[in-house]
Amino acid sequence: MLSFKAILSVSLILFSVIDILGSTPIIIDLRKKNGHIQSGKATLAAGILMILFLFVGDDLLGLFGIDVGSFAIAGSIVMFILGLEMILGRNFFKNEPNAGNTSSIVPIAFPLIAGAGTLTTIISIRAEYNEWNILIGIIVNLAFVYLVLKSTNWLEKRIGAAGLGVLQKVFGIILLSIAIKLFKDNIVNL
Repeated sequence: MLSFKAILSVSLILFSVIDILGSTPIIIDLRKKNGHIQSGKATLAAGILMILFLFVGDDLLGLFGIDVGSFAIAGSIVMFILGLEMILGRNFFKNEPNAGNTSSIVPIAFPLIAGAGTLTTIISIRAEYNEWNILIGIIVNLAFVYLVLKSTNWLEKRIGAAGLGVLQKVFGIILLSIAIKLFKDNIVNL
């Protein structure tokens, strides 16, 4: 049964986990390295992952013999490396010249938007909320994500190079902290 209150709750939970505004410095940095971020492609890929996990997440992970905790740990390691890139100014993710522009998918769609935290949250909130309310909450968040991805040029101009450098370091530390917390919370359960 659809409930506005449930949709709002799910939307706010996912908004805080996805934290697309906090990922803006990462996205701007990736755009500088790779030239162009395909906002629609990244949003669509993240949406497919999120909806897939809503309906078959446990089964999909089980098919590969992976539990939710292991999946969360793997995602936390990728997030940790991204945080290191932001703080140290080093590139750990190498772009293959013939691979095309995959930066819209990795690391933007996964793990920044539909990362381990988001996907495990979706699996977890299924116990409390109706799947249709969660689906609408996912769509609301994807619309916001798309708007933010499309606005990175505008945001970069407003923030400026110095402001972007400071934000990149600060959000790099925050991303490292989130990755460590996600790792710590899930390593204990293994």
